[in-house]
Amino acid sequence: MSHPRSHTRIAAGSAAFKRINRAMVFGGFSTFALLYCVQPLMPLLAHDFRLTPAQSSLALSVATGALAVSLLASSVLSERYGRKPLMAASMFCGGVLTLLAAFAHDFPQLLVLRSLLGLLLGGMPALAMAYLSEEIEGPSLGHSMGLYIGGSAFGGMAGRVLSSVISDFYDWRIAMGAMGVAGLYAAWEFNRSLPDSNNWRPGEGGVRALLRGTAQHMRDAGLPWLFTLSFLLMGAFVSMYNYIGYRLLAPPYAMRQSAVGALSVLYLLGIFSSVWAGKLADRLGRRNVLWMVMAAMLAGLLLTLAPSLPVIVAGMGLFTFGFFASHSVASSWVGRRARPPQALASALYLFFYYLGSSVVGWLSGVIWGHAGWAGVVGILGGVLGLAMLVALRLRGLAPLEPVTAPATPSAR
Repeated sequence: MSHPRSHTRIAAGSAAFKRINRAMVFGGFSTFALLYCVQPLMPLLAHDFRLTPAQSSLALSVATGALAVSLLASSVLSERYGRKPLMAASMFCGGVLTLLAAFAHDFPQLLVLRSLLGLLLGGMPALAMAYLSEEIEGPSLGHSMGLYIGGSAFGGMAGRVLSSVISDFYDWRIAMGAMGVAGLYAAWEFNRSLPDSNNWRPGEGGVRALLRGTAQHMRDAGLPWLFTLSFLLMGAFVSMYNYIGYRLLAPPYAMRQSAVGALSVLYLLGIFSSVWAGKLADRLGRRNVLWMVMAAMLAGLLLTLAPSLPVIVAGMGLFTFGFFASHSVASSWVGRRARPPQALASALYLFFYYLGSSVVGWLSGVIWGHAGWAGVVGILGGVLGLAMLVALRLRGLAPLEPVTAPATPSAR
């Protein structure tokens, strides 16, 4: 069903703004909780199915790789069928498939279910950024996008902590089942809270539209660099949490599974930093904030080389703070800079985001097997060094000319 074009966008403080943010917090929670709940379970999967760390990481990598592909298809479908219906259906399917994964008979079957999860879960992250960019007024977009990213941070934390604690006292299957139930509840809350789109209009769909829109966005002076950033930042972030557990479970730390999973409470820093950085970027400009929060991420990575456990945890916290702040700023920059088809621009950003998770996350596992944690820090340091160069290049990016109304440079 098409909706008439409305020139009134939603401002911070309104009832509709609160409803949208409530829904997006549940949406971000569901996506990250269902996708990453297997991360602290990797050592258990490796033990049960007799896998190497790199092989057990496929439980996450196949899902993020499939999700990357799904994002592009979802953005095209949404041009014909709308944002909300596809997002709600995506979340519901994610909950069902996570429940089914709890009953997998062997590792190949688990990988099939996780691949399907990635394919069907893609509608939520692909369209959330486009929905917010269409419905929220410019000065409030950074705040709203930050809340969505904060919901993602909370989901990542809850998914990891709950699955780790439950698996420590029961087993990983019960943990997966519990996450599936939580995902179904989040889908119900999302569907009842999110207002229908007012500024969406059916657009052209199909492969031809996908190729044309992709070429258009790739010709932009800034978007390809933001897509590159998403690949590098997410690849580094997921690798940190993929393999730090193996280090801390082994001597001299010998931590319990639940204790390692509890370190995901550091995601609470991401909930704060994503909202804080979004507001700061609205005020100071994304180009002036992005490189600074990325520098914090790199500093946190280097701290994890220390032998002291408190210093390692502090480094993980600083790394997490910097990642979610960087992601919040970069994703809102895509939303502000992209021209129609906006959903495709968001999907391309997230395509590279999850592709980085899959590729760099798997490669870091290979490095871990040969060079341990120092090797992982070495490759991730190189990845973040490249990301810093991209962020510094974006500082000189010329703002786009406004389409209908004047805009400040900081809005680009």
